[in-house]
Amino acid sequence: MMRTISLVLLAAAAAACTSSPRSTEGMTAALAMSSLEAGGHASTEYRIGAQDVLSVLVFRVPELSAEAIRVDSSGSIDMPLIGSVPALNRTPGQLASDIQTRLGASYLRNPQVTVRVTEAASQKVTIDGAVNEPGVYEMKGRTTLLQAVAMAKGASAISNLRSVAVFRNVDDQRMVAVFDLGEIRMGRAEDPVLQGDDIVVVDTSRLSVVMREVISALPGLSIFRTY
Repeated sequence: MMRTISLVLLAAAAAACTSSPRSTEGMTAALAMSSLEAGGHASTEYRIGAQDVLSVLVFRVPELSAEAIRVDSSGSIDMPLIGSVPALNRTPGQLASDIQTRLGASYLRNPQVTVRVTEAASQKVTIDGAVNEPGVYEMKGRTTLLQAVAMAKGASAISNLRSVAVFRNVDDQRMVAVFDLGEIRMGRAEDPVLQGDDIVVVDTSRLSVVMREVISALPGLSIFRTY
């Protein structure tokens, strides 16, 4: 387990070699949101994946609506009148807006479209560090940080709950946010929503110095929104 964590942290450090250092001493979930200025914003709304099943509702036009459209292997869905529409890695809101634009251009006046994910294909999150069963876990649909740690059978006895890091690639750049899992459990901080391929590392007293150095070199990631 220690070897896996070391590889995760070394990879993060290598990706951050050109980033400006910033202090993370005493950083908690509430403070993670302020890192928006340091590293940009990444929405945590669910991103549609291949083989997801969607419900597309065109208000008052049932013949253009569909309860079960599966995203094909190319990442698109096939809609009446407008044909193939790219869906992969888009949020339901983005896809709905695209469908509205296409329908409004030639077929309907002011169409109202709602897209929901009714069946999510498996996405994976890596959970490492001071948890009871570290590993790569499947998550289907909306998964929060607290739920992800629970999938790994919870934090271990040597965990530092004030230092739980989430690493994510945004536009080919490694970014990080740090959360206080204890504050989240007590309901005093919001529970961030994870994305597929996120890496969650629960700190321990033995790793805290290394973790702090790696995190201080990476740009901050605001993933503090919930849906």
